[in-house]
Amino acid sequence: MKFNLSKQIILVLLVATIFLTFSFKSKFFEVAKQIEIYNSLFKELNMYYVDEINPAEFTNKAIKNTLKELDPYTSFYNEQDVEEAKIRREGEYAGIGAAVYYTHRGIQISEIFKGFSGDKADLKAGDLIISIDGQSLKNMERDQLSMFLKGTPNTKLFVEIERQGDTITKELKREKVVVNPVPFYEMIDEETGYITLTRFNNKASSEMKKAFKALKKKGMKKLVFDLRSNPGGSLMESINISNFFIPKGKIIVTTKAKIKKWSNTYKTSNEPLDLEIPMVVLVNGRSASASEIVSGSLQDYDRAVIMGQRSFGKGLVQRQKELTYGTQLKLTISKYYTPSGRCIQELDYTNRDAKTGKIPKFSDTGINEFKTENGRTVYDGGGVLPDVEIKTSTRTEATKKLLSSKAIFDFATDYFYQNSQIAIAENYELTPGDFKNFTKFLETDTTFVTAQESLFKKAYIAAENKNILKEYEKIKEKLFEDKISEISKNQDIINYLLEEEILEKYYYKEGVYKHHLKRDKTIFEAVKLLKNLEKYNQILLGK
Repeated sequence: MKFNLSKQIILVLLVATIFLTFSFKSKFFEVAKQIEIYNSLFKELNMYYVDEINPAEFTNKAIKNTLKELDPYTSFYNEQDVEEAKIRREGEYAGIGAAVYYTHRGIQISEIFKGFSGDKADLKAGDLIISIDGQSLKNMERDQLSMFLKGTPNTKLFVEIERQGDTITKELKREKVVVNPVPFYEMIDEETGYITLTRFNNKASSEMKKAFKALKKKGMKKLVFDLRSNPGGSLMESINISNFFIPKGKIIVTTKAKIKKWSNTYKTSNEPLDLEIPMVVLVNGRSASASEIVSGSLQDYDRAVIMGQRSFGKGLVQRQKELTYGTQLKLTISKYYTPSGRCIQELDYTNRDAKTGKIPKFSDTGINEFKTENGRTVYDGGGVLPDVEIKTSTRTEATKKLLSSKAIFDFATDYFYQNSQIAIAENYELTPGDFKNFTKFLETDTTFVTAQESLFKKAYIAAENKNILKEYEKIKEKLFEDKISEISKNQDIINYLLEEEILEKYYYKEGVYKHHLKRDKTIFEAVKLLKNLEKYNQILLGK
């Protein structure tokens, strides 16, 4: 009987092994087959197509079109992309100290970093660099443009700039630029400190630690930790920062992958900085990934009150894989789970609708309850829900379109040149008249176009009868009025962003943060809560 059972077990294992081997070979053959088809197709095109084909550009488009069917975080990096990703991770490079937009006309300065080469040369946000060292930048590809400003430290470059209708020539020097992930920290009052963390690059935990210790020396007994609009970054840096406030040996995050070696449980490995300091962590809809690991772990251990709006909901982990010729693939390898066991991923890319392209939400099929260390109920499927929600108006589709355009930036640039000075950063406030001027500015703006305006314009261009100009202008005017009506429903959000953009033009990012300390509603509510420790503790106890 035992002998027969053993034979049965061996037979089952043998069948399973054969099946898995066949399955693997079948998949491998299918991959090899598709590569061979592509190679032969490309060879025929390259030899016989009537016009010349750029092999790199052609293949790059083919790869990107393939990957776009997966998730937005799985990406192919060419040699230039690899270098830029390295800069984002390490937080330093040799350049002029500016953030930029790449346009068909050249490189437009979007932000000047205080104290660096661009600032010393008096470059301004809104300046359009049209040539570098005599080379015109018109109609260049993004990959080409990105190579011009970065380079070897102490090398010079001569730039030609368009500014408010004038052309200016300047000499700049590339220098080492360090991107500090903690650009601002300060005492709000005698007991409450404030730290903002804008990204999780390789310097995040060391700069956070430095800021925390500096504020402790100034008498900090409570902390407002701002993770709003922080898109994330390094997984290990998020674990290190969580460890500052959570005991050694505690689980911070668990990753689950298809490949066993990439499924891990990450625990705190160091002694914490402070286990007692009352903390409020600020998040919003643009706090993602590593920001959600930190806020989610602090919430699960009831170590801090989370305040603001629901976070973005990115519960996916990526890793870079080296490819040939200096290229890389950044691919999603796992989902992550907070200490209570919840995955906060919002969008289900696997079940994207093939016809419409619509991506369903995990929360559409219901959400699950989990418990924090103190027994409070928290939920999965859609970001970190704050313990204290600070409500804002619900964004209309028109407002979403506005925020994805350059209209606010362009208005702030015009505002800067029309107003030689404004109030100090802490006291500056946008007036109702300023908002009215902004809506008037949109009459001539070409970057903010709603879906309805775009469709109507296409219909007019396609129309055979061009004798309908009057009707076209009337409908165009009505669509504009509707657009202004829709964005006016979100005046609280737009005013906030206009103030930030305007202040940055006069006082750099530092001025924006100083303004926030005095006038930001969420920071005000955080300080108010920290002054009421009884209420603070009741929230963490779930009462």
